[in-house]
Amino acid sequence: MGLLDTILGRSKPVRPDLDQLFSLPSAAITVQAGAGFTPTGSGSVCFASVEGGAFDRLRQEVRDLLDADTGRGGTPVEYTRDAYGYTWILVHHPADDTASLVNDLHAVNTLLQDAGFGPQLLCSLVGFRATTDPRVLALVYLYKRGTFYPFAPLPDGTERRDNALELQIRALLADDLRIEDDLARWFPVWGAPGLTGPRP
Repeated sequence: MGLLDTILGRSKPVRPDLDQLFSLPSAAITVQAGAGFTPTGSGSVCFASVEGGAFDRLRQEVRDLLDADTGRGGTPVEYTRDAYGYTWILVHHPADDTASLVNDLHAVNTLLQDAGFGPQLLCSLVGFRATTDPRVLALVYLYKRGTFYPFAPLPDGTERRDNALELQIRALLADDLRIEDDLARWFPVWGAPGLTGPRP
C-alpha cells in the first residue's frame, strides 16, 4: 500500500484465509447447543461463471474430486445457476459430518483460487435447520473478506430476514468465527443451494 492510498483512506484488501472454514465444525456445535439449530449436511460455494475451456476443465476437475467418494455412498456434487447468473456448487454429506462437508468446501475454494479464479469466488455457506420449527439458517463465508455472517430468512416464503436471530447467532459465535463487522456486507442469499438441506 502506497502513501497516496494512505492519504486517500484506501486500505489494502484482506487476503482470503480459507483455513477460516475449518472453524465451522466447532461453530456448528455452538449453534446447536446455544440456538437449537442442527447442520443439514449441505453446503455450497458460489462464484461468478467465466466462459472458456480452462474454466470448463476446472469445473470438471472439481466434479471429479468431489464425486470421488460416490462409490462409497457419497452424493455427487451438483452445479446450479441462480437468477443472477452466479454458479453454485452444492455438496451433501451426512448431517453429523460437518467436518467432511467443510473439507469439500475448502477443496473447491482452493482449486478455484489456485487456478487463478479467486476473483470469481463470492461466498460459501453451510446450512442449518431448527430442531423444533421450520426455520433455516446459513453461516456464510465471504471469500474476499475472510469473514462469516449468519443469514436467516423467515420461513413464510417472503424475502424477509429474521434479524433478531441473525444478531443472536452473531453474539453466540463471537469466539468461534471471524464475524463480519460491517452489517451492510451481510448480503441476503435468497434461495441459495445448500440453505435448506438435501431434497427428500
